[in-house]
Amino acid sequence: MAKKAGKRWIRSPLKQPKPKVPESEKQLVEQKCNELIETEFKPKYIESPPTNSNLNYRVDIFCKWYRNYFYLCSTYNCPSPMAISPSFESRSARLEYVEPDCFNIAYMRHTGQWWEIKRGLSLEDCLVELKNNSLLHP
Repeated sequence: MAKKAGKRWIRSPLKQPKPKVPESEKQLVEQKCNELIETEFKPKYIESPPTNSNLNYRVDIFCKWYRNYFYLCSTYNCPSPMAISPSFESRSARLEYVEPDCFNIAYMRHTGQWWEIKRGLSLEDCLVELKNNSLLHP
């Protein structure tokens, strides 16, 4: 008969702090992503409001920083009289700043969890991935 192991205290390593994003890097990423949004995503994904429908529809695509994460977001309008709010925001892609010109890229799964698909990409590689990978599209 096997003995049940008792509880033990173990030492866990400290988490490394996330790197702070330089202001110049923030501006460059935001500028490049805004260009991509204006030329590629808005013409393709923003449509006129549907008539005689209670379905949500996308009205804007934008990007924003939060700490060391850069998000690609969409705003949806809710025309239904039973809607909880008149609009809501949804995030579709995330770039995580790792070091200068190095990012990890992830998409939002249907489970509400971020799923990292590529690591250590340069900004240009991230833009190509955002443009070509449909998982990252709004």
